[in-house]
Amino acid sequence: MNMHTIALYTCAAAVVMPGAEVITAQTGRRRVAPPELVRTLWGRPVPWAAAALVGVMAVMAVVQTVVPGVMPHLERTPDGPWWRALTALLVQTSGPGQLAFNLVAAAVVAPAAQRLFGPVRMPLLFVASGAAAHAVSMAGWSVHGGGDSVGLCGLVGALACAYALTGERVALRRLSLPVPAAGVVLCVLQNNHGIGVLTGSLLGAAITLASKRSRFRS
Repeated sequence: MNMHTIALYTCAAAVVMPGAEVITAQTGRRRVAPPELVRTLWGRPVPWAAAALVGVMAVMAVVQTVVPGVMPHLERTPDGPWWRALTALLVQTSGPGQLAFNLVAAAVVAPAAQRLFGPVRMPLLFVASGAAAHAVSMAGWSVHGGGDSVGLCGLVGALACAYALTGERVALRRLSLPVPAAGVVLCVLQNNHGIGVLTGSLLGAAITLASKRSRFRS
């Protein structure tokens, strides 16, 4: 295992571990079993925007499995049309493992993000983060491929920065800080997940600060 691979795994841990803690914090508890976490995140009021997002990804998972020839028409390509940065979010080009992992991740991250940012901002954060990551990849980082993990990384970055700015638990606020830091390192390594993390982090911080100013003025 070389240093590049070690750095990638370290950054993945720096995003996933604090992200899991921040998502758990959305339930109001410090520790919760995974089944209970899912039930809480999908409880009333039902996060319909998250359900729609997960539903679209599930449908596309079936489509690309039954008709794999659809992927070359949607994935990012060098010098491809701009809209490929958007459609690349709809297909998972790294095989069944990526497909399954991203569906499970979306079912946890999307409802948590909607409960914090709302049904309009959550999908906008997802699309903006994912499209930015795929656009940079099309420009030269990794010209072929697709996947929605970059958008999900954006949602995790947004959640982490929001909690770092307004969270009640000081320890978890500090634990959230490695998430955007990992985004910077991933960008140095020219891994497109770094663009997703940083885009979501910046937008999440901007939304959170704007909400704080609005509450203060009122």
